[in-house]
Amino acid sequence: MDKRFYSFFNLTEDQAIALLDTPQDQIGEEDSRYIAASHLINFSTDKSIAALIRAVQQTDDAMDNRIVRRKSVETLGRLQASSALPVICECLADRDNYLVENAVWAIAEIGTDNVQILEEISQLLDKSGQSYRAIIQTLAKLDYQPALTKIRKFVDNSDIPLSSAAITAVCRLTRDNAQMDKVVDLLHNSNVIARRLSIQDLIDAKYYVAIPDISTSPVSLVFRLRGIRMLGEEGIKAGAIAFSDVQPYLEKSLRDHPDDLILVHSYDALPALSFLVRELYETNFGRCYLAIKTILENYADVAPEALFNTYAEEANNDYGAHFHVMKLFGWLKYAPAYALLIEALHNKQPQFQKSRAAAAIALAEIGDIRAIPEIKACLEAKIWDLKYAALLALEKFGDRSGYEILANDSDLLIYEKVKSCHF
Repeated sequence: MDKRFYSFFNLTEDQAIALLDTPQDQIGEEDSRYIAASHLINFSTDKSIAALIRAVQQTDDAMDNRIVRRKSVETLGRLQASSALPVICECLADRDNYLVENAVWAIAEIGTDNVQILEEISQLLDKSGQSYRAIIQTLAKLDYQPALTKIRKFVDNSDIPLSSAAITAVCRLTRDNAQMDKVVDLLHNSNVIARRLSIQDLIDAKYYVAIPDISTSPVSLVFRLRGIRMLGEEGIKAGAIAFSDVQPYLEKSLRDHPDDLILVHSYDALPALSFLVRELYETNFGRCYLAIKTILENYADVAPEALFNTYAEEANNDYGAHFHVMKLFGWLKYAPAYALLIEALHNKQPQFQKSRAAAAIALAEIGDIRAIPEIKACLEAKIWDLKYAALLALEKFGDRSGYEILANDSDLLIYEKVKSCHF
C-alpha cells in the first residue's frame, strides 16, 4: 500500500488518540478529530485500534461527529482490524448511508466468512438510498454466492458504474467471464467516472486480457498505471500471463502520448490556443488529452510561450496541469524548458509525484545529455513508476547502466524489465 500521503500531520500516536477522545464540543479551532482518525493509519497498535473503536461508538448525530465516525471506520478497515468487526457491523444499520458504505468497505478489507454478516450486507441491496456499488463489490470479494439473485437485478441498471460492478460481480461469483467485454467497452465510454471505475472492476475480476484496452483509455495516467500494474503483477505471479504481455502497454502508458489513446471527445472546429491551454486544468483527462493532441498538431510553434505563461501563472501549483505542461515540453522537444523539467524531476512534494516520471520522459525527448546523471539519480527513489520511467529515459539516451543498478529491485515489474533487457 502506498502511504506517501498518510503522514501530513505532525502528531504522535498518543496525541492523535487524545485528540480523537476529546468531546467534539471541546475541540479547538486549530484541532481536528477527523485528522486524528486519519493519522492513526500510521499506528497499527491495540491502543490506536481501541481509540478508533471508541470514536465509532460515539453516536452523537452532529455532522462533525458523523464525519469522524465514517473516517474511523475507514481507518479500521485500512488497518484490517479484525477485533473491530463487531462494532463495524453495528454500523450497517445506521441511518447515515455514508457510514454504512464505509462499514461495508471496511468489512471487505478485514474479510469474513460469517454468513450472518454477509447476509446482512446482502439485505442492504433491498434498502433504498444505499451505495449499491460498494455493497456489490464487497459481496463479490467475499464470495457470497447467495447474493447472486439480488446482484443480477443491477446488471442492466441505468447507472453505468453500478451496472459495471454488477456484471463484474456476477462473473466473479459464477466463475464465468463471458460478459466482461461489456466492462471493457466502458473504458472508452464518454462518462469519465464510468471509464475510471471500469478499471477497478477489471482489476477485481482479474481480467488480465484487458491490459491492452486499459492502456488506451483516456483517463488519468494514475488510473491506467494502477490497472496495468495490479493486473500485470497478479497475472505474472499466477502464471497466467508473461511480462511480455504487459511490457508494451505499461511502457506506452508511462510515455503517455495522446496518439496512444482512444479519445472519446472531439472539437467541431479548431479552438484557440488559449482555450486548449485552459483545458489542461480539466479534471476529465479525456479533454486534457484531446487538448494536448490538438496543441501538438496545430500550435507546436507558438505553444511553448503559452505553456511557460500558464506555468508561471497557475500550473506551478496545480498538479494536474503541471503534469501536462511537463509532458508537452517533451513532446514539443523544447530545449529551453530544461531547467523547469529538472526542477520537476526532483520535486518531492507528494502531489507532484507523477510529474517526476513525466519530466524524466520529457528530458529524454529533448535529448540534452546533461540530464543523464539527474535521471540516473532517480533510480534510487522509492517510487516504482519514477524508477521505471527513468529506465525508459536512460534507454532513449542509449545509457544502459540503469539495468545493472536495478538488477535486484524488489518491484516485480522493474525486476522483469531489467531481466528482459539482458544487460
